[in-house]
Amino acid sequence: MPHFTRYAAAAALLWLGACQSADKELSQLQPEPELAGEALSAAQLDEQIWTRVRQTGSYDWRQATDHVVWSALQRSDQVLSVGYAPAGRCGQDAALPADAAADPDYARARQQVLDLVLASERAAHPEVTADNLIIFQQSALPVLTVRVRELATVRALRRSGLVRYAEPMGYEPYHPAGAASRTTASLSSSGCGNNTATAGLVAGSDYTVLTGGSKSSWNQADQYHGVRTAWTQSTGAGVKMVIIDTGSSDTQENLGAAFNQGLSTGRTVERLVTLPRNSIFGIPYGAAETPNDPCGHGTSMAGAAAAPRGTDGASVGIAYGASLITIRAAEDVFIDASREVQGVADAYTLAAGRPDVRIVSMSMGRVTSSSQIADAIRYAYGRGKLIFCAAGTSFDWSAGWVGVIFPASLAEAVAVTGVKDNLTTRCDECHVGADVEFTVVMQRNSNNLRPLSLAMSGDAPSTVGGSSVSTASMAAMAAVVWSRYPAETREQIKARLVAASSNATRRDPNFGYGRVNLARAVGALVQ
Repeated sequence: MPHFTRYAAAAALLWLGACQSADKELSQLQPEPELAGEALSAAQLDEQIWTRVRQTGSYDWRQATDHVVWSALQRSDQVLSVGYAPAGRCGQDAALPADAAADPDYARARQQVLDLVLASERAAHPEVTADNLIIFQQSALPVLTVRVRELATVRALRRSGLVRYAEPMGYEPYHPAGAASRTTASLSSSGCGNNTATAGLVAGSDYTVLTGGSKSSWNQADQYHGVRTAWTQSTGAGVKMVIIDTGSSDTQENLGAAFNQGLSTGRTVERLVTLPRNSIFGIPYGAAETPNDPCGHGTSMAGAAAAPRGTDGASVGIAYGASLITIRAAEDVFIDASREVQGVADAYTLAAGRPDVRIVSMSMGRVTSSSQIADAIRYAYGRGKLIFCAAGTSFDWSAGWVGVIFPASLAEAVAVTGVKDNLTTRCDECHVGADVEFTVVMQRNSNNLRPLSLAMSGDAPSTVGGSSVSTASMAAMAAVVWSRYPAETREQIKARLVAASSNATRRDPNFGYGRVNLARAVGALVQ
């Protein structure tokens, strides 16, 4: 069957008027022929993405042409994320259902969209079945993740009245300066492998030894954030926070058996995993994922946020009285694989479904948008969660010209970045921009020292920096405030943080409300 005929036959199954609000912009991008031949190369795709990022500060797949979306599928794992909704309810501002699988209208729309994909793909690949078409199973979100090989399928979906978006899950651009290849220049190890004990730390300068022997990082001093004074009023007790990251190390007892030591008793810690098993074209391989953190990044974030104030000499987290859930949702801080997108989305929906969770922190991100992750964040936000995301993922090559990255750029997320101890300069690897709401002191100007946290094992502290630990630290400060005022809403807690910040009366275009004085926010200092 000719290519155009296959497309027309598939589209005829479901032509109810385009659902995507961005469809009007498709024609403003590069024109594409009715019969596209070759997919764009990875280099061509990367050039398009980086050009748009330089021009607008972001890249939204909804504004890409059908051919670009299809090309990205061909240059990755061919997994397409398809958001669906009943006819007339698929606008960008439409509320998501409490449970798409249990809603008859959404279930009907899902089946119609799946039928559309199946008919279009079968026209070229008769062996395709519904079972081998679906890649990841969904929980509550109205999303299908399917393997798509045909441009006709992409076209039909993006013009369907039941489709909110159709985006490649596993394509992200690589270093814009040029790479020898996408395999040798991969950023997939970003943020990993550095979480070992830092030698040469000096008591009284790099940290303060507290009663009992735990070490309080230099940036917890009252001159920066008033953390130590705030502890006289609140430590985060009674608040449960989620860290979505690379997991937590199973050899770090301060995030396990020793989580409740010293002054950190009466709280809980859970270690979960949402990162799907490795697969190729939907066929799983290798071992199942566990909550363990082989990267080290998630362990650092959990330590900075909620490490115990104990008696073993380890570093103490800002919210040392708070309960904690660590979720392994990705391999590293760069969300560039389909299974990582799915893992992150599932982590947010998991947090959304837990009424005992108040705060969610994620120090990971990506250059291009992901509507599936955006769905999950909005789903969690709609259930009252206070969500913090890193303004940049600590890539020093992009920090100077890429603004606030996704998903920190979403309105539902509180974007956080880091500054040096001179209080006026971003940390070397930190992104800034209009979406930033808070900053955390993160780097010493004199010697580049970063804050203390937990290493992969043992009690000797490691150090970690960037907008990543800024975000975990800010989330922990929110937990301390919410613990002090447990009956207040998310909006009231955020208002307290803003009122106690350095730019409370005049939001800065790069640093937002600036640096929070936690002691003032909990009432330990006069307002």
